[in-house]
Amino acid sequence: MSNVELAVSCFKEGSNCAQALLSSYGIKFGLDRETAFKIAAAFGGGLGRLGETCGAVTGAFMIIGLKYGPERPKDKAAKEKVRNSAEHFIAKFKFRNGAIKCKTLLGCDISTPEGMKFAKEQNLIETLCPKFVKDAAEIIEEMI
Repeated sequence: MSNVELAVSCFKEGSNCAQALLSSYGIKFGLDRETAFKIAAAFGGGLGRLGETCGAVTGAFMIIGLKYGPERPKDKAAKEKVRNSAEHFIAKFKFRNGAIKCKTLLGCDISTPEGMKFAKEQNLIETLCPKFVKDAAEIIEEMI
């Protein structure tokens, strides 16, 4: 199973989108799956179900940090590589999906009871989010 397939499968099995990404790729960088699940736990649903930045995006950012992040605070070259990689990721994700904000991607605000009710009635999380996880994983595959 590819990492892209693993990330989508992980999401469909109940992980949030950030957990699905980080747990599928973190092992390449010495991060075990259990720790990845814990680290990414609060990032699903657009940062703690606030509908802000999509968890697939924040999960991808964590992977970018693991790959390119500085090991020393003054490593300017690594900091620049991370920023450039994050910008590149955002551009590709936005090209595919039009946005990086959960509220915009889902077309409703899941941080409100009404928005969550609408998302559940329309099965938005089950139907749209696997695509966002897949897209993020495919972009990460290209980048790392």
